[in-house]
Amino acid sequence: MKSISPQNPISTIPDIDDIPIGDMPGDKVVIGEGHLQKANCLLPPLLPMLESVTGDNKNERAVVSVCGGSGVGKTETASLIGYMLNQAGIGVYVLSGDNYPHRIPKYNDAERLNVFRMEGIAEMIARGVYTQVNREILSELMAQGTDSDPNKTKENPWLSTYQQGGDSGLKRYLGTYNEINFGEISKIISDFKNGADEILLKRMGREEGSIWYEPVNMRDVKVLIIEWTHGNNDNLRGVDIPIFLYSTPEETLAHRKARARDKGTDSPFVMRVLGIESELLLSQAHRAKLILSAKNELLRSI
Repeated sequence: MKSISPQNPISTIPDIDDIPIGDMPGDKVVIGEGHLQKANCLLPPLLPMLESVTGDNKNERAVVSVCGGSGVGKTETASLIGYMLNQAGIGVYVLSGDNYPHRIPKYNDAERLNVFRMEGIAEMIARGVYTQVNREILSELMAQGTDSDPNKTKENPWLSTYQQGGDSGLKRYLGTYNEINFGEISKIISDFKNGADEILLKRMGREEGSIWYEPVNMRDVKVLIIEWTHGNNDNLRGVDIPIFLYSTPEETLAHRKARARDKGTDSPFVMRVLGIESELLLSQAHRAKLILSAKNELLRSI
């Protein structure tokens, strides 16, 4: 791998057209000063890691993941790191892990809600609180989209049983093989590190029929960067350098609103999902080689 100096940070945001961004169709990328600071903080410790990994790989290739909570700035930060490496003559491809769930976003969101509700009802039945009266109240709450709102348990204490069951169901779904095709993306990583000149990569839009594959030339690519919430997941194989962008669910909410990809960004259910997702990411943080806080403090470099 070509050596580059970690002492030359980028001082201005480059033109978006010059930056290799993630490959999820329709993804909205808004790069700001905060993302530039993150990339400049991460590059110095990342470079020696890359040199070590590529030196050990017969094809001089390395796989980096930039992971963290939904909306924390993974795409933007990964894109800037890719830009910096490309400027130094090191070929980079930025892959979006959001192309690899089993379902397009709106169906995956619907499945998440279905899992929450079915497991919630099952828990009510198991604890003997699924009465006719409670069923009718629950139906009204579902229609209003407030059955996941923790504030509703004050007037309906039995609802906490429903929500606890729903949470348990979500924990068995989010970031697991039930939700994501980890095998497919792990094979991509393996093929890349084994020197594949071309790899067929998945594209997933947000509507029916918007799933297809495209061949991508990897001949001159030395670093594959995967930007993805689950880039440090225990089920993902072959990542050499996981980078974890740490943030709380509240901090990521502002980023999600800025990206405006989906409706109901700050709904009670979305906030519940973000909380569970955050717990999962934190439980796997020990695997990360680099951890950067929301305030751009380097918390770990190993």
